[in-house]
Amino acid sequence: MVIADDSANPSTVAADLLSQAEHDRDAQVLLVTTTADLGRSVARQFDRQGIAMGGTYAPLRIIVAADLDQAAAIANAYAPEHLSLATDQADRLVPLIRSAGAIFVGHEAAESFGDYLAGSSHVLPTDAAARFTGGVSTLTFLKAVTVQRIAPSTAARLAAPAAALARLEGLEAHARAAEARAA
Repeated sequence: MVIADDSANPSTVAADLLSQAEHDRDAQVLLVTTTADLGRSVARQFDRQGIAMGGTYAPLRIIVAADLDQAAAIANAYAPEHLSLATDQADRLVPLIRSAGAIFVGHEAAESFGDYLAGSSHVLPTDAAARFTGGVSTLTFLKAVTVQRIAPSTAARLAAPAAALARLEGLEAHARAAEARAA
């Protein structure tokens, strides 16, 4: 997915979209733009460049958003593997994005760079998996261990609510273990 506004170069945006479209005819290639004019310009460039390369590509789909905030909301709902922010306001959008495998910030950040030289390569979540997981990284190979230390006064305050929740689940032994710390 590419989010683009009037500051984007239609030829560059089309090139980025074609880099995804060349994977196969079933690839999902989405442009979210704030203006229909830019969408039409990108579509023309997409067709021209695709014909010039002589390949068979997945079709381009274009969504016109009311503004960049709505474009970010669309990206979060879709959760793309790659998200290019082809706008002068890219830095403002980054904190709004919660669901993307990798974000390419600004006009110069080509997804191709991430695939081959400057990023996590081809280990990103696909098919909207970015809604709940990130790409493979060094953190993937680390094991987290939770350590809890609770003061007696805190345990006494937590006992009744914990017991109530345990009983709602039908786990009486859990409830009694919590209540054992109420004294």
